Amino acid sequence: MGKTLQKQKLDMLHGPLWNKLPQFALPVAATAILEQLFNASDLAVVGHFSGDASTIAVAAVGANSFVISLVVNFFIGIALGANVVIANAIGRGDDSAVRRAVHTAVIIAVLGGVLVAAAGECAAAPLLGALQVPAEVYPYALLYLRIYLLGMPVILLYNFEAAVFRSIGETRIPLQALALSGILNVILNLFFVIVLKMTVNGVATATVLSNAVSAALLLRQLLKSDKSIRLDPHALRVDAASLRKILQIGLPAGLQSAVFSVSNIVVQSAINSLGTVVMAASSAAFNIEVFAYDVFSSFGQACTTFVGQNYGAGRLDRCRKTLVLCLVEDAIASGAAIALVLASGRFLLSIFNSDPQVIELGYTRLVMVFSAYTFSLLYDIMSGYLRGFGISLVPALLTMAGVCGTRIVWIAAVFPQHRSFQVIMTAYPISLGLTAVLIFIALLLYHPSRRSAKESVHE
Repeated sequence: MGKTLQKQKLDMLHGPLWNKLPQFALPVAATAILEQLFNASDLAVVGHFSGDASTIAVAAVGANSFVISLVVNFFIGIALGANVVIANAIGRGDDSAVRRAVHTAVIIAVLGGVLVAAAGECAAAPLLGALQVPAEVYPYALLYLRIYLLGMPVILLYNFEAAVFRSIGETRIPLQALALSGILNVILNLFFVIVLKMTVNGVATATVLSNAVSAALLLRQLLKSDKSIRLDPHALRVDAASLRKILQIGLPAGLQSAVFSVSNIVVQSAINSLGTVVMAASSAAFNIEVFAYDVFSSFGQACTTFVGQNYGAGRLDRCRKTLVLCLVEDAIASGAAIALVLASGRFLLSIFNSDPQVIELGYTRLVMVFSAYTFSLLYDIMSGYLRGFGISLVPALLTMAGVCGTRIVWIAAVFPQHRSFQVIMTAYPISLGLTAVLIFIALLLYHPSRRSAKESVHE
């Protein structure tokens, strides 16, 4: 397997970049899209096969989405820090630093998962109470959350392992592992709910078991991979220098994701205040638009990893080329995805709800959100570029201020004066446009490739 992996991984330091960036990005997008589809299977199974408890079961799973995404996205941000640190070390040709970072990342994942699981079990009941989950939904929501939290060690381990593989340009192996575990998840969902007559506890158990399988598959590959990222159980220990670098880059990214989730809850609360039809339309549109989002965000991850390796190798000209090519290729790929979604948008919305009013409002959301994706694409790629150089705090702070701050202020100040769905949706292009401008200014001020070139001359 080691030789196979060596052949598969992308050489980010030599040769043309234009064809390698989509080779990296598109499997990442496919992984995210598959994850969305498999998560949707939880709702679909309990919604169709839980008998009289179907509605309550669906509400219970949905009630936990905020808490789960908050925790998982926070650690995915930290995993991004591991990706950059490993990529930098690979670019420098420092195999020892690569190995130390890989082993440190695995320990962070497992210990972080154990700590989150333990703390979450204690906080689950008061947390759901604070979220004002309805009394009839509460027991189901609590049961689902408690079981899901037990799986945090393997859920986080998979994400950190995937970050390790992506740092060497290998994005297909995490996709293959997720595909296999996702199919298992669907089968187990059906078995637990239909055969064993379970409800939310069945789909939660299926999720934990399937994530354990995906983590085990990647762990097996790491144990047999090439020398640079091979995992040696006897060498598992935390390297203080690697930990500091991972957290320096990953913590800001993780906090950004956490604050992002909070701002989205504020927006959702405003949407909820407009009634059931608007809620249904917005929910249906979100489940469609996220696929286009997965496409454009994958190029941001590609930019971070390619820049990380080339920065480590001192190939600053390739860092700049990566930025330009990511912007161009992301625009093409995202434009195609958006055109496809908009062309079939009303049909896709009708799958979720056949009410004509829901379909029209949902399509309005698609158009307005997609109009903001140009700005989102710009700031995502530029942020990824800065993170590749190890500059993580600045884009995180600017994103929290530009996206999250603007949306919260908009909902608090503007929406009460003009209570309409269109006004809420206007927060997207305004907040994303402002953030793109802020990140662009930061890019001009930092000019990391030029600054790094000057530093290398002085050395």
